[in-house]
Amino acid sequence: MISSVRGTAVHVDADAVVVEVGGVGLHVAVTPQVARTTHVGDAVTLHTSLIVREDTLSLFGFQSREELSVFGLLLGVTGVGPKSALGVLATLTVPQIADAVAADDDAPFRRVSGIGPKTAKLIVLQLAGKIAVTRPAGTSGTGAADSAGIPAQVVQALVGLGWSERIAAEAVDTVAADAPESDRASVPALLRRTLATLGPARKETVGG
Repeated sequence: MISSVRGTAVHVDADAVVVEVGGVGLHVAVTPQVARTTHVGDAVTLHTSLIVREDTLSLFGFQSREELSVFGLLLGVTGVGPKSALGVLATLTVPQIADAVAADDDAPFRRVSGIGPKTAKLIVLQLAGKIAVTRPAGTSGTGAADSAGIPAQVVQALVGLGWSERIAAEAVDTVAADAPESDRASVPALLRRTLATLGPARKETVGG
């Protein structure tokens, strides 16, 4: 089992990093967030999971042990494979996943590409009581409305302003992926960022 890798990034794709360790380049699948913040020549440390299949060996890498742990839990859910599990962590932070599970809210998981309604419900059911999150002092975890529910609230606000739900949801997901944690945790901040991305002209072309 390869539980971590530390070396130099020699190649970066949209969803993978090649890390050279002792002269050997290891191809590690990562979230888009990790790929965007990694550059060729950077020193890289990733917590990894080695997935063994009949005809392939695949490494999946994460910046924190919490993410790696949740990745393992997701793999234990019926119908969730490595790519889908990585997709969940590319879309939601560990606290957002924990809050959604605690609130029995499968909506955040249904927004993940490749996760259908049935699988989203299974994630909530099978992860219940299994995710422990270390939160910074002064933060709360009182349910999905605190974190995982924020994008949904922003989507609802945009729909009220005239955008279709599909366009609003896609825009919020895109903006949230690049926004600082402080903005992802604030409905007004995330709404302002999304409105700036959509622009007034686009709103005029979309029916309510």
